[in-house]
Amino acid sequence: MDQRTYNQYCATARTLDLVGERWTLLLIRELLTGPKRFGDLQGSLRGLGTGLLAARLKHLEREGLAHKVTLPAPARTPAYALTEAGRELGPAVFALARWGTKWAMGERRPGEAFHPGWAVLAMEAFFDPEAAAGVRAGYEFRVGEHVFHVRVDDGTVDAGHGPAEHPDAVIETDEDVFAALADGRSSLADQIASGAASASGDQDALRRLGALFRRPSPAVRVPGQGA
Repeated sequence: MDQRTYNQYCATARTLDLVGERWTLLLIRELLTGPKRFGDLQGSLRGLGTGLLAARLKHLEREGLAHKVTLPAPARTPAYALTEAGRELGPAVFALARWGTKWAMGERRPGEAFHPGWAVLAMEAFFDPEAAAGVRAGYEFRVGEHVFHVRVDDGTVDAGHGPAEHPDAVIETDEDVFAALADGRSSLADQIASGAASASGDQDALRRLGALFRRPSPAVRVPGQGA
């Protein structure tokens, strides 16, 4: 597959030469949370065909943004992981997530895929280090079949897939309710009060949750139109 180029001696243009093709940044998004098998990537990126996924992964490998690894036991299966250069795209992806939450999200459209695991990166993107100064707490989220966790440690955050080790608080709900939380239509407190979600563990840790992770308020790009 020929690589298209903007043919500009500019850092922004050169970066877009590498990651500007359709699906490429979303592959980076998936790999920012850790190594993924080919099938894992297919499951998270519905609509991306097998052939195009293989081509995009080869492009990332060729350009030094991703490489093949073998997952540790008990899996011991081939997977893809980001290189140092690929991982350093993380802040750019977080910035796009914050911008998109404010200016592009709006309501969920019919047919749009939603994956609760995408919240792993959202938690890092929306994390407020100042609010987390001196705070140490671990949270586990159980959303349908998906489990992920967040650990806050004195102004730093570490989010990942899978259960937390000794969580201070556990939040549980289904995918539809979590999607409503993700787009700001509802609050966790409201969903807990209605019984659509449950929370257990340290009550102080639960109360801090909203201050630690601040979702940007939606804004309208064009006067008179929705976001």
